[in-house]
Amino acid sequence: MYWIVNESLDPAFNLALEEHFLGKIEPGHPGYAILWQNRPTIVVGRFQNARQEVNADFVRERGISVVRRMTGGGAVYHDAGTLNYTFIHHLDREGALPAFSEAGRPIAEALQNLGLPVTFSGRNDLMLDGLKVAGVAHCRQGMRYLHHGCILVDSDLDVLSQALNVDPEKYRSKGVASVRSRVGNLAAYLAERRPDLPPLTVRRVRDAIMAHRSGEEYRPDAEDFAAVTRLRDAKYATWDWVYGASPPFTERKARRFPWGKLEALFEVKRGRVAECRFHGDFFMAGPGRSLTGEVGGCELSDLEDALRGAPYTAEGVAAVLDRFPLTLLFSGCDPDELKAFLLPERAQVGE
Repeated sequence: MYWIVNESLDPAFNLALEEHFLGKIEPGHPGYAILWQNRPTIVVGRFQNARQEVNADFVRERGISVVRRMTGGGAVYHDAGTLNYTFIHHLDREGALPAFSEAGRPIAEALQNLGLPVTFSGRNDLMLDGLKVAGVAHCRQGMRYLHHGCILVDSDLDVLSQALNVDPEKYRSKGVASVRSRVGNLAAYLAERRPDLPPLTVRRVRDAIMAHRSGEEYRPDAEDFAAVTRLRDAKYATWDWVYGASPPFTERKARRFPWGKLEALFEVKRGRVAECRFHGDFFMAGPGRSLTGEVGGCELSDLEDALRGAPYTAEGVAAVLDRFPLTLLFSGCDPDELKAFLLPERAQVGE
């Protein structure tokens, strides 16, 4: 595996860097690993509604950046006290994506070597003594796979809790009162449990991960930087990618499932779906073919496109949903439960 040295603090550039190297992976490639940091930034998940996730006034006053990543999951906060990592490789077989605990094993082992007994728990959390100390996410493009995470070493948790608008239901479901009471820093844990050791810093964590690594260092060349900059400017630094257009919606359905929160928005005109959007902190297992073969390499946007123009009736919406591999588009879902949730009441035809 090639380890990429990335000293940029520009969040849009760093996300573009991930996508650029994901696109370079071919069968037999040893893969890439990246250690990186951002200036103070909120990174929202691919399918989230950024306006709902961010405390806009607080973020604007503090000069905190807001960007959108290419993976699903929930919003996270980055600052000088967080260390981010990315693993990119080619999958060797079709099927389910690697478990987070398997993909993130090198990170967990490196932290354990520092005296931090971290374990993966829940859907996508790295936990320490009951507190979340890292959030992880993943995605695939064909057989190309990306896994990344944000490690809380010594982050400003007060800023984190004020910058994010967190759905209270998410924390009620986990038995905690707020985001501030659920997350913790590695440095605080080690200072309390092992005061004999030097203070834990991002540099020490970075060095521990690098000492645990296998593979050679890779420094991006001028061609890489040019391609990443173009992608940054065309996508990750744009308002359209981060916030996007927000058309009016006449119907809203929202529920937290074991596999994540889903918000389904429909604009219904004359009994048909004029527009729809799916938001949430769920993951997509990967693009797949529709069950009828009409859509190749389908994405969530293909499902949204297919629903436009469909009758807003149980039969009309079901006919579209039945064409798509829902377990790939909404990773971990029960297709029958999801369809029952998305279907309109039989008596409802819209306006």
